[in-house]
Amino acid sequence: MATTPSGSVGWFQIFQRGQRYMKTWPVDKRLAPVFAENRVILATRFGVRFMPAVAVFTLCWQIALGGQIGPAIATAIFACSLPMQGLWWLGKRSITPLPPTLLHWFHDVRHRLNDAGQSLAPVEGTPTYQMLADTLSRAFKQLDKTFLDEL
Repeated sequence: MATTPSGSVGWFQIFQRGQRYMKTWPVDKRLAPVFAENRVILATRFGVRFMPAVAVFTLCWQIALGGQIGPAIATAIFACSLPMQGLWWLGKRSITPLPPTLLHWFHDVRHRLNDAGQSLAPVEGTPTYQMLADTLSRAFKQLDKTFLDEL
């Protein structure tokens, strides 16, 4: 884990962790009522895909119409910052420790994976949302969907 001298994770690592978390989290409609990740991931993916085009269009449109360049640049920067905000949120969420209400369910899903013959690395430290995403991703591939009933 790359950390700064004070022990916190650097801002660039937050974005990298956000990308990893976004790729790992299983976007399943049954998780949506409990976790905000589904909505944030969909919005971030949309922003990554379309906001750069919106920024370029805004700049070109203002220049072509002879408008003021300052507000156009501000709008373009804002449009480009939206997906970055999503990645930042996801990165911070990925390193957040699980609350006690999810901790039991996390260990239960890991136990079910173990019972299904899946080898799992031992949990080091306090479980985080990234560990939950890794576990859920694996559970969706290896288990039947009844493990979601206890959520």
